[in-house]
Amino acid sequence: MLADILAQLQKQASAGESGVAAAFELNWQCLEAEAQKLACLLSLFALAPIPWSLVESAASYSDLEFDLKANCTVLVERYLLQELAEDTYQFHERIRELLQQKLEELAEGDELKRGFCQAMVALAKDIPQTPILIEIAQATLAIPHLGEAATVYQDWLSDDDLIWPFVGLARFYEGQGAYLQALPWREQCLSAARKRFGDEHPDMATSLNNLALLYKSQGRYGDAEPLLIEALAMTKRLLGDEHPDVATSLNNLALLYDSQGRYSEAEPLYIEALGMRKRLLGDEYPSVATSLNNLALLYDSQGRYSEAEPLYIEALGMRKRLLG
Repeated sequence: MLADILAQLQKQASAGESGVAAAFELNWQCLEAEAQKLACLLSLFALAPIPWSLVESAASYSDLEFDLKANCTVLVERYLLQELAEDTYQFHERIRELLQQKLEELAEGDELKRGFCQAMVALAKDIPQTPILIEIAQATLAIPHLGEAATVYQDWLSDDDLIWPFVGLARFYEGQGAYLQALPWREQCLSAARKRFGDEHPDMATSLNNLALLYKSQGRYGDAEPLLIEALAMTKRLLGDEHPDVATSLNNLALLYDSQGRYSEAEPLYIEALGMRKRLLGDEYPSVATSLNNLALLYDSQGRYSEAEPLYIEALGMRKRLLG
């Protein structure tokens, strides 16, 4: 059997590259087209354990409608794919390299890459801004694959999706207080947005804001301030003075000043952001509650307790009504 031949070659330490490649080619030719297509899709994932749920998501976005599990079983039986545990798989590095060569020859190769990227974007959007422990645990196995979308397959991310893999990766690490691990993703996000869109684009402003807030978390206030000021000015130029993103930028700059004890500079920004959010979003909205809470915290820090208390009470009541 061809599968037995490949297995034997893999066990032999003396087997050369040409022998492995030849055995792979023989095995490849024996696969049905559907199994070949699934193998190419799987080769897009990182050299790390691959959860089956991610495979199903990528296959769905790639419009693969055949029996995935049956074809996956074929790949495992032919020693092209290793089953690590139930619904978790991984490639050997050399097999993955050979499969990626086949991917480049596949007519549907670009479609598979776009589907993979769309699945990773959906995953990134599911990582909250402040993930809790169970959400971090759920995302852990997916993180290496999200990194592939952000770097190797960046060209297959649509304009609307470009920054999302970076955002998801940074949120994952920031949520654990791992700021040094989050930093490269925030920096690469800014670089990717600038390369794709130029210096004037809403995603550039978002990326500046996100990087600045990470600097703030690290206590790098001097690095954060010019980025926040630039993001605020850019957002106003691109979206106008009355836009929810402008309120977010105002709020972020106020948070920085608040952290530095620059209360007289923070207060008018908080008040402006609160007023804008109420005008644009209405009196009952989560970000309005956030603004109320931030202003209350500022007053609290200054000992202005009688002004802080009604804002805290209003923010608490609103969050209970809106979020349960």
